Amino acid sequence: MQKNGTTRTLQTVKDADGTVTSRVRRTVLPSGLRVVTEHMAGSRSASVGVWVNVGSRDETPTLHGCSHFLEHLLFKGTPERSAMDISVALDAVGGEFNAFTSKEYTVFHARVLDEDLATAVDVLGDMVTASTITAADVEAERDVILDEIAMHDDDPDDVVHNLFAHQAWGDSPLGRPIAGTDASITAMTRAQIHRFYRRHYRPDNMVVAVAGNVDHAAVVRQVTKAFGRGDFLAGSATPTAPVQSEKARKVQAGESRTVRPLEQVNLVLGVKGLTRTDPRRYALGVLNTALGGGTSSRLFQEVREHRGLAYSVYSFASHHADAGVVGVSVGCLPGKYDAVLETVRGELAKVAADGLTAEEVERGKGQLKGGLVLGLEDSGSRMSRIGKAELVYDELLTIDEVVSRIEAVTLDDVSDLARELFTQPEMLAVVGPQS
Repeated sequence: MQKNGTTRTLQTVKDADGTVTSRVRRTVLPSGLRVVTEHMAGSRSASVGVWVNVGSRDETPTLHGCSHFLEHLLFKGTPERSAMDISVALDAVGGEFNAFTSKEYTVFHARVLDEDLATAVDVLGDMVTASTITAADVEAERDVILDEIAMHDDDPDDVVHNLFAHQAWGDSPLGRPIAGTDASITAMTRAQIHRFYRRHYRPDNMVVAVAGNVDHAAVVRQVTKAFGRGDFLAGSATPTAPVQSEKARKVQAGESRTVRPLEQVNLVLGVKGLTRTDPRRYALGVLNTALGGGTSSRLFQEVREHRGLAYSVYSFASHHADAGVVGVSVGCLPGKYDAVLETVRGELAKVAADGLTAEEVERGKGQLKGGLVLGLEDSGSRMSRIGKAELVYDELLTIDEVVSRIEAVTLDDVSDLARELFTQPEMLAVVGPQS
């Protein structure tokens, strides 16, 4: 069994009387596996996540959809547990259990009572390190994924956002849908998936994050035991460094349309945005919130409240290691499409020319801060915060530090960024009936 490795405290948060309310600690095992925990005083739950540094952007065209396919297959069984055993182990203690695949990482996570954390860690460790990936399971899950692709293809919101990504980045890993296509999933073999599994699911490519009523040393022992099956932790390695860039890659301006016999037209209008480590991301957060992040936002008020052009309208900002987009998503009746597009373009042009008002900036900052703090009150969100920070960032900011950075955003910061972003060539994706 591995030794405990190198441990250090990343953060300690105290209340007014000096009582420690939160402590984040990090251990790097000799194999390169990182264990990060946050002790939350007063919590009775615990959340654990295994963050794997692989996603759809790491796939070749032949392996398009493999990360997501593999995510499904790791639930199908190990030498110690069948798929039913995996489900029963967490259901029996009332645990919540799931996984998701993004363009840049895959996460397996569970939330349980603090007393059942060892069970959750053991099940996740078994799944992630020792999945059998049998030919029969591959064939059974292939049909499930093809059904899932069909389900997403029936959702116009999913279709238009996939179309927007393809317009932005073309036939590249970032521009392709995460789940793959009918053709790529149908052609993928068990051998290809297994090689992908062994290539990317390595200790140095993983982070185990745990938050709640937990003891760091105990968690390290649990992780070392659970992930030590089959000498998975044998050898030594340096953890994989985060991929970062403050310069976003180019996007392809232009328009893409898909005709569907729908009752609504769904559109996404956007421009190149910022990477996830660009220091201006806090100003963008304020801008995005004020522009289309709530019922008081400019777009909601103008498009829905004042003009009655659409039921759903919002803005968004997507960040990746070396890319980003900022956009507006709207669903409207076909007869209102031209008016919607003209109105959205008009609002973006106004913000580019004149910026926001001081009141809008303050309201955006307040909404952003409130959402941040309220969103981190449970162990699952705290686990996600520390897991993602360890995997993709060089630093773990305290909540107060993030709030301070939001507070530091000025009216000029937002105005300058809006001028830079919304004077760029635009991308437009449209899904709906024939015009």
